[in-house]
Amino acid sequence: MPEDLREFARQAREFLDTRAARAERSQFRWGEGDDRVAYFSADPPDVEEEKLRAARDWQRTRYENGFGWITGPPEYGGRGLTPVHDLIYDSIEAEYDVPDTGTLSVVGLGMIGPTILAHGQQPVKDRYLPAMYRGDVIACQLFSEPEAGSDLASLQTRAVPADGGWVLDGQKVWTSVAQHSQIGMALCRTGPDAPKHKGITAFLVDMTAPGVDVRPLRQMTGGSDFNEVFLTGVRVPDDHRLGEVNAGWRVALTTLMNERATVGSEGAGPVAGALTPERLSALMRATWTWDDRALRRDLSELLADIMATGQLNARAFRRMQAGAAPGPEMSVAKLMYAQNLTRAAHFVSRVLGPRIIADTGEWGTYAWSELLLATPALRILGGTEEIMKNILAERVLGLPKEPGIDTTSPFRTLPGGTS
Repeated sequence: MPEDLREFARQAREFLDTRAARAERSQFRWGEGDDRVAYFSADPPDVEEEKLRAARDWQRTRYENGFGWITGPPEYGGRGLTPVHDLIYDSIEAEYDVPDTGTLSVVGLGMIGPTILAHGQQPVKDRYLPAMYRGDVIACQLFSEPEAGSDLASLQTRAVPADGGWVLDGQKVWTSVAQHSQIGMALCRTGPDAPKHKGITAFLVDMTAPGVDVRPLRQMTGGSDFNEVFLTGVRVPDDHRLGEVNAGWRVALTTLMNERATVGSEGAGPVAGALTPERLSALMRATWTWDDRALRRDLSELLADIMATGQLNARAFRRMQAGAAPGPEMSVAKLMYAQNLTRAAHFVSRVLGPRIIADTGEWGTYAWSELLLATPALRILGGTEEIMKNILAERVLGLPKEPGIDTTSPFRTLPGGTS
């Protein structure tokens, strides 16, 4: 490791040693500790609010000590360092017992912040970037719509010019952390006479403005991590426009590329501790299925894929360390990330049988049900598997584009286009 990275690692440990305790990593023992295996939260509102306060406090502590936006420009409170420094800090912080800042960082700091930096007007940068990375402002992504599905460019939320600004009307759906957010990045149709990719503009919306209605969506896992957001006559000043008018697709791609990297680099995310050889083999022994050769074969294949995904992320890290931008690794890692979790949940369901859907009180059995119920969402969030495969096929393998996608006709003339 180069000397500058070693010095940065030393500073990070010094900071963490004075602010947090080392996390205890006890050896796994079947029947001990919390057996819940869940991807999404299902905490009561008071617990969720307490966790959010702790996350904001910890993000503020990071920011004030130079670790809140390691790659950010110094004029906004960043350190101006490289993504490698960021990864080194994350790996060191994982050794400590600190609050989970995912509510702030996954969407807001990982996706929206870099987009504002790249495409925002100066007043918006000055106002929101320090506040976001200090933990004062949470951001959400107002992209998906009920009628658009995976074809994001078919969105129909409208923005029309009015009094030097814009008025927004439409509906967004599957919006993570909207219930906690102060701002949202919205894609809107501003040029219905242009082809669908060329008539979109991006805006930063005040989530407390009149006409913004956030409605939680209850998931079958029991929580409400996603929301539908209705925009009715919402006024947005023109200085909150991101990028040029009708050039919002370019802005969206900035966000989507950051989204792929954020989701793909999570590995197994919140359930990583459960997808270990120790935990899964202990489950098989506890359920008297260890002698089932077909299940043992499936377990070995699953663990091999999890290890391969980890090596893929490590390769991306080495490329970044050498000064090169990551290649298609992040898109592949995102695909593997969802597939690994889905396969793990289905493998466990075969091991447990009815015990994964009926709570018998036995440790380590019904606790897997939340992960099983979350798997459909894992194959959609961050870009559906079908869309990711198309991207890899077209941009990496050089295969022809998906047939039937009209990129030349005016949007209003397409089926379902706004009039």
